[in-house]
Amino acid sequence: MCDTCGCNITPGNAHLLRNDGPLARSADGREAITLLKGLLSENDRQAAHNREHFDRQGVLALNLMSSPGSGKTALLEATIEALAGKLRIAVIEGDLETENDAERIRAKGVPAVQIATGTACHLDAHMVHDALHRLDLDNIDILFIENVGNLVCPASFDLGHHRNITLLSVTEGDDKPAKYPVMFRAADVMLISKADLLAVLDDFDPAAAERHLRNLASRAPVLTVAARKQRDIDAWLEWLRTEVAAQRERVARRETLHPAVQSEGQALHANSGTGQPHRFVRLP
Repeated sequence: MCDTCGCNITPGNAHLLRNDGPLARSADGREAITLLKGLLSENDRQAAHNREHFDRQGVLALNLMSSPGSGKTALLEATIEALAGKLRIAVIEGDLETENDAERIRAKGVPAVQIATGTACHLDAHMVHDALHRLDLDNIDILFIENVGNLVCPASFDLGHHRNITLLSVTEGDDKPAKYPVMFRAADVMLISKADLLAVLDDFDPAAAERHLRNLASRAPVLTVAARKQRDIDAWLEWLRTEVAAQRERVARRETLHPAVQSEGQALHANSGTGQPHRFVRLP
């Protein structure tokens, strides 16, 4: 997977490998393993730094994940409209190319920074940190980080955020949690999106989707949302308000919250199915 999708090296961490970067030289011949472990370690270091920024400013940072087309941006649009004047929101958008989603968010009067990842199939902490320089954290209560549409890699990387939100659209199979356990095990809340289509999609069973989630030993709440119809979002909005209050209490106690980053997902980036390291391509 990582040989072709580009997720070993991202625009955010490439500087670590070029010229005199800290990972520009490997200590021995095990280059792939040495460099990949170094990249993951540097990502975690940067994530901790990002989280310090968020906690210092009292910002709740949320990582929004799903497969492409599950309705992440539509959910953000509906959330922004519902919470206008109540909570201050900003968004970091991750896509391989275009500013399309960021433009949709800005049209709602909310600051949005677009990250174009190129070939990388997920955001990393370095890319998020660069985006933070374009946001005023003093005037933000919730920062949504809309990750690249992908049900594998985003769950394995700490961005400095506090909670993971995973969407499962009713246009997908209700067995997705069983097929993609790394992603759904990371979820702090699972949203069944596009719920207004349930009336015409009789092959998606919300109860079955929740059963598959529970089979992963997950206690995450399962909520249904119909963002484009502005329906069934009250429970989602209440979850957000509760999380904002909890973040403020943690900040007052000088505590922080780490996301449920899935270490087995990181292992998949380090090893192939045979236990051998993936080929690591060094940047020029």
